[in-house]
Amino acid sequence: MKVACVGGGPAGLYFSILMKRQNPSHDITVYERNAAGSTYGWGVTYWGSLIDKLHVHDPESAVAISASSVRWSDGVAHVGDLRTVHHGDTGFGIGRRRLLDILAERARSLGVRVEFEHPVADTAELPEADLVVACDGVGSALRERHAGHFGTEARAGRNTYIWLGTTKIFDSFTFAFVETEHGWIWCYAYGFSEDGSTCIVECSPETWSGLGLDRASEADGLALLERLFAGPLDGHRLIGRAHADGSAQWLNFRTLTNRTWHHGNLVLLGDAAHTTHYSIGAGTTLALEDAIALAGALRGHGGQRGVGRQRGPDGNDVRPELRSALVQYERERRSALLPVQSAARYSAQWYENLPRYIHLAPPQMFALLGQRHSPLLPHIPPQLYYRIDRAAEQLETLRKLKRWLGPRVARTLHARSRASGS
Repeated sequence: MKVACVGGGPAGLYFSILMKRQNPSHDITVYERNAAGSTYGWGVTYWGSLIDKLHVHDPESAVAISASSVRWSDGVAHVGDLRTVHHGDTGFGIGRRRLLDILAERARSLGVRVEFEHPVADTAELPEADLVVACDGVGSALRERHAGHFGTEARAGRNTYIWLGTTKIFDSFTFAFVETEHGWIWCYAYGFSEDGSTCIVECSPETWSGLGLDRASEADGLALLERLFAGPLDGHRLIGRAHADGSAQWLNFRTLTNRTWHHGNLVLLGDAAHTTHYSIGAGTTLALEDAIALAGALRGHGGQRGVGRQRGPDGNDVRPELRSALVQYERERRSALLPVQSAARYSAQWYENLPRYIHLAPPQMFALLGQRHSPLLPHIPPQLYYRIDRAAEQLETLRKLKRWLGPRVARTLHARSRASGS
């Protein structure tokens, strides 16, 4: 096959690696609009189950990613002057730039062409290919040219957030909640290397404007945040996220969905197909799992030589083998994403309704922070939910009832909300 991947993020690079491993004769080019070594963001998170999957599909890149990652096993929450610790599963962090360097180097070693500083806004700009993979992010230009076909919808969250770096090395996944005269503001912080950590700051729009962050310069805004989070930061600096204009940006997270993920020989991958709220730390994992699923579907349905050239997304001559592979990929990933998307939706809502939980005793608040994915939590008084949750840890019958009841309550309330038009 001749494959063009538009977007040099984790999804496109890993997909190209898997395809080359399946058949070295595949002709694959990755087109990335940015220069080599230029990327947004700081560190990304993942869990041990992802490394296990990567070892199965490409041991070489899995070993390199694992060796460049830092790990933690505790969660720490600061609420004002109080602090509580939760011992949980081991998590991992890796610098986004380091991750991309590993994947790009591995792809090139297998014969993939990686072309930096090569933006693509239309499939007509590409050489003829059997398959075009749009892995160019939430703002995908290729997807937007056919937004009507894909049925793209984007819903902006209520809260504002900013993605920053810091010289403080966090050895635990850390939450810090600070009360101001304009409301609560909080951060999520985690290490990603021996040199730095990611620090994502979030607050309600009322707090954002009340603190003057909506009109402050980057330097003034960072100085204010450094003062607010001086305790967890131990006096370390915050560093603005590097954009083309060199500034850090406050954003509203966009939850993106598509009615379908393929159009002719054009298929969506990663954030171009779907997004999930950053508070569950699953974006990179889902992108890599998309790549695994697409490569697997192509292996089973004509992902070998002889599929034949296609005319592009507006053509009608896509061979049945390719169409079948894309249908299988979409069906598999949609099914896998359902519980993750539900968890992300409830997680975002938990933070949007922070005043409901923040005045609990810190151990209780932190316990419900860990339960924020539950569809039951928004509909049960927090202290009652906490008692039920503690009891469920001791009683298997109650635990089963909780797991059975949660999705049913959520579906019923969601149906009522849609019926009322709210």
